[in-house]
Amino acid sequence: MEEVTGAQLIAEALKAQNVDYMFGIVGVPIIEVAMAAQASGIKYIGMRNEQAACYAASAVGYLTGRPGACLVVSGPGLIHALGGMANANVNCWPVVVIGGSSDSNQETTGAFQEFPQVEACRLYSKFSARPSSLEAIPSVVEKAVRTSMYGRPGACYVDISGDMVNAMVDRAKVRVVSCCPPPPVSLADPVAITEALTVLKGAKRPLLIIGKGAGHGRAEVSLRELVESCGLPFLPTPMGKGVLPDDHPNCVSAARSRALLQADVVVLFGARLNWILHFGLPPRFDPNVKVIQVDLCAEEMGNNVRPAAALLGDINSVVTQLLEHIRKDGWIYPPDTEWWTILKDKMAANAKTSKALALHSVMPMNYYNVFHHIAQLLPRDCIIVSEGANTMDIGRTMLHNYLPRHRLDAGTFGTMGVGLGFAVAAAAVERGQGTGQRVVCVEGDSAFGFSGMEVETMCRYKLPVVIIVVNNNGIYSGMDSETWEVMGKMGDLTTVAPPVTLLPDARYDEVMSAFGGQGFLVRTEEELRRALQLSLSEWERPSLINVLIDPASDRKQQEFPWLTRSNL
Repeated sequence: MEEVTGAQLIAEALKAQNVDYMFGIVGVPIIEVAMAAQASGIKYIGMRNEQAACYAASAVGYLTGRPGACLVVSGPGLIHALGGMANANVNCWPVVVIGGSSDSNQETTGAFQEFPQVEACRLYSKFSARPSSLEAIPSVVEKAVRTSMYGRPGACYVDISGDMVNAMVDRAKVRVVSCCPPPPVSLADPVAITEALTVLKGAKRPLLIIGKGAGHGRAEVSLRELVESCGLPFLPTPMGKGVLPDDHPNCVSAARSRALLQADVVVLFGARLNWILHFGLPPRFDPNVKVIQVDLCAEEMGNNVRPAAALLGDINSVVTQLLEHIRKDGWIYPPDTEWWTILKDKMAANAKTSKALALHSVMPMNYYNVFHHIAQLLPRDCIIVSEGANTMDIGRTMLHNYLPRHRLDAGTFGTMGVGLGFAVAAAAVERGQGTGQRVVCVEGDSAFGFSGMEVETMCRYKLPVVIIVVNNNGIYSGMDSETWEVMGKMGDLTTVAPPVTLLPDARYDEVMSAFGGQGFLVRTEEELRRALQLSLSEWERPSLINVLIDPASDRKQQEFPWLTRSNL
């Protein structure tokens, strides 16, 4: 008779489901689970905050297609992870959270960190359960992994009471559960395919919108054939960038507002008509626009705008269906239409404006100076992680992606604080796959502060992430040090300092240096280029480049604000 512990069963069940990465913070009662995970061959990365750990685990799910695991302690530890679970659910990324909880025989007694964890997680996940016995652990873990990936991906929660972790059971009594296969592939209704092509071929101003759902669905090859064989313009959503290269001749990102406003037929590939796409409504869209929706989630069809055609199914498979019909008749959208002329003229005008801003050297630097030089030096195949207000918005237009699933940002939930967790995950996956690709994390100074201690995690595991903090001394905008000093003489800063201000010229670079990484303080274009070149050449430790810019630096005037109620 061979006896195994609950901790071993959890770890072995995760490994059997091809879960290769676990992020978390250990403590009572789940220390043994982390140790068992390592013994089973799972890579364990100890983080500094459960929220960042959950962000990292969910990013692994997007990057690899199999969920990462997030391991948290009971009560407050699980509550801290709820933000990451909510973000994964809204982003549609698979993740499995394993949470320790109070001993089952102490329920309702006021046990240490007692909390209704299974019930709480139901608001933030697709599946939330506690195994009824040690024998049930493999089945519950398999269901959690499968549910996280199937249908619309999302978060799942498995609760393990403290007394189950070290309890033992005869292995022969535990049912062996095989690995769940990849999600089943479904095809769109052939009638809907015909309807969609009829609408698309009748368009005078067509536009394809490529969302991160297309990236998750690995649809890059089929979408490229569709775009190039038909000559259609496309626009990526923020994390749809790179599914097709940003420098593709049919990419119209530089004319985003014009493309959305004047398109008469829009085809959504794994993109949702939510706030990121202004709900598909006027004044951002033509009130008479026809929408063709391609999505694997039936409930998404018709949100905000009733589609002219709804193609329910796996995105890659649906695009292949469309291509089969198009190949038969050889349909091509003409390259000499008025629509292409409008888009190209607008792209040229916007590019000219952005170039003028980028090449206008000023001291202190502004966002456009900084991103111009970063863009020139970044490797073409690097993974770009980005968050912040202007930092993310301007960076999205100036820092190009050329490969799918190579941009991670605040996402559908607009979550600040995701950046360093995402970067840790991307670097861990890169190391495991041995691709030789760099991970570059571009942060606003406010965004960096949410999870800044994760630089210690990077140093501890020798993850060569390059962090660039674009430091304007505040949230949206800040103050220079001289103004701040005067402000301090006016009275109590809690009553006179604007709520958006942060400490001027904060030395975030020294935080990285304190843990053994490379820290650079940058004020000029030459210093920026030199620091980035040195950082990209370093493979043994992470770097942080603290770029001090003009606190009043702002983005250029927008035709339509990115958010619906604010020009900030």
